[in-house]
Amino acid sequence: MRDLFPEDWRPNLRRLFLGLDSRVDSGLFRSFAGLRESYERFSTFMDRFHVAGWRRWLVEFIGEGATLGTAGLIVMLALAIPAFRMTSDDDWLKKSELSVTFLDRYGNVIGQRGVRHNDSVPLDQMPDHLIKAVLATEDRRFYEHFGVDITGTFRALATNARAGGVVQGGSTLTQQLAKNLFLSNERTLDRKIKEAFLALWLESRLTKNEILKLYLDRAYMGGGAFGVDAAAQYYFNKSARDVDLAEAAMLAGLFKAPTKFSPNVNLPAARARANVVLDNLVDTGFMTEGQVFGARRHPATPVDRRDDHAPNYYLDYAFDDMKKLVETFPKSMTERVFVVRTALDMNLQRAADAAVENALRQFGDQYNAHQADAVLMDTDGSVRAMVGGRDYGASQFNRATDAMRQPGSSFKPYVYATALEHGLKPTSIVVDSPVCLGNWCPHNYGGGFRGAMPLITALTHSINTIAVKLSIIVGDGNAKLGRSRIIKTARDMGITTPLPDTPSLPIGADAVNLLEHVGAYATFPNLGMKIAPHAILEVRTGDGKVVWRYDRDGPKPKRVLPEHVALDMIKMMNSVVENGTGRRARLDGIAAAGKTGTTNMSRDAWFMGYTGNFVCGLWFGNDDYEPMNRMTGGALPAMAWHDIMTYAHQGIEIKPLPGIPAPPARPDMIASAKSKTAEAPPPRPRMLTRRGAEVLVRVEHMMDDAAKALGPLPTVASEVKREATLPGRGDALTDALEGRAFVRN
Repeated sequence: MRDLFPEDWRPNLRRLFLGLDSRVDSGLFRSFAGLRESYERFSTFMDRFHVAGWRRWLVEFIGEGATLGTAGLIVMLALAIPAFRMTSDDDWLKKSELSVTFLDRYGNVIGQRGVRHNDSVPLDQMPDHLIKAVLATEDRRFYEHFGVDITGTFRALATNARAGGVVQGGSTLTQQLAKNLFLSNERTLDRKIKEAFLALWLESRLTKNEILKLYLDRAYMGGGAFGVDAAAQYYFNKSARDVDLAEAAMLAGLFKAPTKFSPNVNLPAARARANVVLDNLVDTGFMTEGQVFGARRHPATPVDRRDDHAPNYYLDYAFDDMKKLVETFPKSMTERVFVVRTALDMNLQRAADAAVENALRQFGDQYNAHQADAVLMDTDGSVRAMVGGRDYGASQFNRATDAMRQPGSSFKPYVYATALEHGLKPTSIVVDSPVCLGNWCPHNYGGGFRGAMPLITALTHSINTIAVKLSIIVGDGNAKLGRSRIIKTARDMGITTPLPDTPSLPIGADAVNLLEHVGAYATFPNLGMKIAPHAILEVRTGDGKVVWRYDRDGPKPKRVLPEHVALDMIKMMNSVVENGTGRRARLDGIAAAGKTGTTNMSRDAWFMGYTGNFVCGLWFGNDDYEPMNRMTGGALPAMAWHDIMTYAHQGIEIKPLPGIPAPPARPDMIASAKSKTAEAPPPRPRMLTRRGAEVLVRVEHMMDDAAKALGPLPTVASEVKREATLPGRGDALTDALEGRAFVRN
């Protein structure tokens, strides 16, 4: 140990630390001395640039400006990043070019949605007065600014300040295009900032003429038309190449508010707006007063579309579905033009429109009911007809898909199905008596209580207290747990709208939309299998290639209820139609099941029902939630449902409702129904059975595969048509090919 630690080790260690300390002190001294000398040299160097007097103020102003400018650039970059992220997809320009031609289930063209760039009118072929009218109204300095018009923005601010409101917009045409391509219509500061940066980005990527062309092709012009050419076709039955000055002024006036100034909705407002456009043409110097005088004296007159039976609500719904479907296609697919075969049956669509309109025309004033919607689908979920409102020209809002209304007692089947799943039976005895959850005590529609009764009777007569008691029973005494189980059942069957957990949920206080409601009801005739409502059956590219088929690529049915529960529900809901609140919906010789629904103060009235062939639901009410006059689901909704379903079952193979025998014919009921119908639709053509239709679809697919394998050959369809022209061969084959009256063997 002494060898390792000699006795004089402490003095040596002390000298070592003193040496290290001296070296650190010396290094720090030399470093600070060097820094001081460097600063003095820098100060001496900078003294050469010393300025005084006015030059000093100029230099300080420039320096401060550079500092603030750098900070501003950093802030602008931070704000621009979210906007530029929207342009990260290289396919941003093509995404908005989706163009879809829709066919009905038999292959007949029924309409088109989207923008068609491959055959749109080139900019140099558009009339000069149309382009001038757009620029004079939407962006007078379009060819002068860089995407954001600073001068125009300040002018709009000053004009609005003098007017005490928004009378002039500050957005340039490029900013409006950026909003149409990337953003929504929400009025927020964040959107305006993104809009400005995206406008700058567009100006750096596209020429002015390309921006103008995109704007003219992409803007929504009302009536389901996108772009000036589609709008010219819709409003004036002519190409944009051929519009005169008065028509061009009316079209240019639509960009600001296409629904408000639509000539099919409000012709006086459209003409007044067109007159403002003519004023703008004169103010900007694009035209003289003499040149616009004729257009003022003879304003444009649009084509009358009031009798246009195009299924616009259905087309909007199918187009929304198609846009979602395209997002699932592989990125490698660049095709943007499609031909889509839908499940629409135009005969059923007309019958549904007529039933709704007849009911409102005859009894709407009496009940103070002014709106309605309806959905009719096959039991496999393919939507045959859709009424989104009374008049598409007056309101493009699709109530069948977008309106959220309380279903009332039509929600009770979800409650009863949950109860049956938890061991109850249609014969289980329940008691109609007072029940309270906290401060809330439900009452029955007619008042009073009926005492003990079987479960089937409670549903037949739509007893509110029983539905609330069932929520307690299925929760094993815990109403909140019971309601969560009811919500799960509704979710499993297809209801995706929010269902807040409230004590009144079992009697239909939570809002749903009609399409989902009808789709969920289809679970019952499908014996517990959930289906997905859908409009699209098949998608082809513009050159005829099949890229998607519902039977191959769509969601498959999924079991969500035990079969015995579905059978019991069919039996109970059949009793509603035969013996209860839905008696006006009874069909002659056809078994039906369903449920009425009525909300507080008669704000909403529903009838939801099904047969072995179809599922159909209707809602009647008012858009502004104004109460109706004692309207119930068993009144107009059940009557209109009866009219639609009676027509739908003509000329087809009637499928039995599982577990329910077909009822006997009731001639007296038929006569009564006819006497109440103002305009009965013509008899429905006899149709193919579903099996026959499926066989024909499979044959069509086989012919497509054979055509691909053999190359360009005369099509089988053309050969059959040639055969159809031979003596004795014509009518049946021609009708089959053209999707007309299909004859069932």
